[in-house]
Amino acid sequence: MAEGMNRRDFMKLAAVASVGMGGRLSSAAVARGDARPAKLPFPEGKMFEGMSGAWAAMYTPFVRDARLDAPVNYDIIPKMVEYFIAKGLAGLYLTGSTGEGFLLSHEERARIYKTVVGAAKGRLKLIAHIGCFSTADAVKLAKAAADAGVDWVSSVAPVYFGQSFKAAYDHYKIVSEATDLPFLVYSVGAKIVPSDAFEIMKLKNVHGMKYTGRDYYDFGVMCRKLEAMGKSAVYFAGADEQVLNGYVTGRFSGCIGTTDNMIPALFVKISELAARNDFAAAAKEQEKVCRFIELLSTGGNSSLWKSAMRYIGLDCGYCRRPKGVPYTEAEYDALCAKFAELDDAVIRKDDALLVG
Repeated sequence: MAEGMNRRDFMKLAAVASVGMGGRLSSAAVARGDARPAKLPFPEGKMFEGMSGAWAAMYTPFVRDARLDAPVNYDIIPKMVEYFIAKGLAGLYLTGSTGEGFLLSHEERARIYKTVVGAAKGRLKLIAHIGCFSTADAVKLAKAAADAGVDWVSSVAPVYFGQSFKAAYDHYKIVSEATDLPFLVYSVGAKIVPSDAFEIMKLKNVHGMKYTGRDYYDFGVMCRKLEAMGKSAVYFAGADEQVLNGYVTGRFSGCIGTTDNMIPALFVKISELAARNDFAAAAKEQEKVCRFIELLSTGGNSSLWKSAMRYIGLDCGYCRRPKGVPYTEAEYDALCAKFAELDDAVIRKDDALLVG
């Protein structure tokens, strides 16, 4: 929010920005102050069907065991899927950063794809993150994901190696063309360079981006370049604390994030309110999300973040080292006490157990 601008003025600006960039309300409706139901920006075409709304970057569940090799808990995945569906999520992003993909074996990731596909039974859209250190391994995993029956595949840019644009472009070209599935670029961490991102987005099978960034200006520059050449693409906001900021630009069709796992109903509500251009109401829900994230962020241990799943009745164990370390029961009890101080509209103990 700009210095000297009050909240009311900011929300008016947000509404105008959304209309100007996304075209949700007519000028007459704006003059009347209407907030008529509408959809989030949505490209035309069969591949884009269902690619909108709130999604969880699904946690990979492990048996809660302090051993280094604690196994994936495949048995709980169907229960997770049913909970996400009951709460109104539109899709799942599998084995990404939240899902600890780089800490899983090829066999574990492939089995997760098959397990989720089998549990979802077509009721959720599914994107498999197939990023690996090796381009060849990413190609194998992309094919395994396609064989499992996911809808899209996705990947971060090369990790550790291949940090030049030439290497990144080569990597993305090969992995995006490994299957016939549409490909979603996962932009996270590094500042987006519009000209470089534009070249990658032009690739044949690339049709969207999960943007976990906060620079909406450079993101917009890239989008305008694509729009000028007539290429359609779908965009998901990936920074949970700034989902509404992304929706205000009028370019994002949905959101994919970590805390969508634990508080999915809030992200569903933000998405629905943004689709109706009710940004004042959406801001109140976004504030609840930010309070929740602030509470989680005080721990400094990703396994404690993950323990919020245990609180809602879906124990996903600890994170694999080095992403997180096992928490103590005292640490968990202290976090639960903080959760209990929040309104049930934010997070409810054993919420998943209420799903029939």
